[in-house]
Parts: sequence; structure tokens; C-alpha cells
Amino acid sequence: MALNELPQRSVASTIDLTITEPAELIFSVAVGSIYSPSQEWINASVDGRQIDAVELVDAHGTRLHRVQAPVGELRFDYSATIPEAAGFEPQDPTDFVRYLRPSRYAESDSLGPTANAEFSGIRDAAELLHSVSSWVGTRLAYVSGSSLPTDGAVRTLLSRQGVCRDFAHLTVGLLRALNVPARMASVYAPGLYPMDFHAVAEAYVDGGWYVVDATTLAPRQTLVRIATGRDAADTAFLTVTSGRIQVGPITVTAVADTLPYDDVTQLVGLR
Repeated sequence: MALNELPQRSVASTIDLTITEPAELIFSVAVGSIYSPSQEWINASVDGRQIDAVELVDAHGTRLHRVQAPVGELRFDYSATIPEAAGFEPQDPTDFVRYLRPSRYAESDSLGPTANAEFSGIRDAAELLHSVSSWVGTRLAYVSGSSLPTDGAVRTLLSRQGVCRDFAHLTVGLLRALNVPARMASVYAPGLYPMDFHAVAEAYVDGGWYVVDATTLAPRQTLVRIATGRDAADTAFLTVTSGRIQVGPITVTAVADTLPYDDVTQLVGLR
């Protein structure tokens, strides 16, 4: 699929929280700043009264929204329509150091023996990414609720099950152990079922960042980037920096005009 043939994508999310003690919250649900939405709406309210959501943008174009919430029922709404492909993200030379290092949820140092035993003979970049993705996808069972928020790639490999973030962490850890810069991205994923926020790995090969999604639950061509970072510690849709909350219903939608066939042996970037 050519870049100018990407279908229009529409995404939305609603997060309901009960604030039991005044809280500072960081939401990461807006599409990255590399996109130019034709329509976009952001609204935070407590007990029906609108409150401020201050936008912060990091080096990858991740758009965070900081909210100071009083006690009450909070709702954070977001929606956007993406009519075309995004531009390329500027490259930072330090990324190729940062994304080779072990991180909180992607313990590449511990995964080195496994990575080298399974993949050390593969030299072609596309073949390597496909091989790692297939290996992870066939060794893990996708089981909702099977992992804890504190689980990293090593525990995921031992338990042989997880959800999308666990698949992504294991993929990232194996690739870093093979000296391939790898990172995690949270995305909206048209075609995903059941619908939710989604997590994928990205690897830097052949001069670009390419998606590696061992779950194969949605076509990579229509994914919409939200946040980018080392692992889930950098890409969580909600961070509570102070106060107390109870999480209520979370609704996510992501649709595209068409859902293309995704040839998993090909390199595909997040656009």
C-alpha cells in the first residue's frame, strides 16, 4: 500500500475515573504530534464541569495532558480524525543508545542467551523482524488478565502468556539483545478485537523504525501512534502522580475506511 493510499482513520477514547483524593493525572491518549488531524476534540470534566488539561509534548512528539482533578467523577474524552499519513519522526542519535539498553520491562541483558540461541544466524533485517515476531507469537498465548502491571519480558517468557504489552516487551527485549535498537509504541488499532488501546514494538533497521507486532491482531498499516518510549513505563495511557483514584469504564474506538491485508514478512512503519 502506498503512503498516499492510507485510508482515513478515526479514533476516540473515554476514560471515567472516581477521584477520591485530589489528584494530578497525566493522560496519554492523544495522537502524536506528527499527525495533522482534520478534526480533534479533547475535554476533561469533573461532575460535568470542565477543567483544564495542559498539553506537554516530549521529544518523540508524544502529547501528554496534565490534569489537576478535585474530588468527584472525572471523565476524559478524546477524538480525532486522521485523513492522511504522518510525516517521518526526526531521528535523534541518542535513540540508538537508549533503545539498545535494558529497561524496566524489557530486560534484554537477561534475554541474551535465548535471543542468540534462536536468532543469531539471521542477517537479513526483514527476516529477523519476522522471525522474532513469529517466535514470540507462537510461544505466548494471548490471555486477557493473565499478567500483572509489574510483569516484565522475562516473567512473560516464563509464564508463556500475556496481553499486547507483554508481547511487545518480549519482542523489544529480544531485539535489543541482538543489538537491534527497539522501543515500544502505544497505538490506536483499527481492526483490533476486542477494541482497546494497543501496544506494539518498533525496531530500527535499514534506516527506519518498523513495527513488530507479535499479536498480529490488527493491520500495521492503519495503526495510529499515541506514545513512544522504552517500554510501558513511558507509554501508559494514565499516570497518577499524586492523589487517589478508582478506575471506571474505559472505552476505545478506532476505525479506518478500509483494512488492508498485512503481509507480516514486509517492513511496515507507523504512519
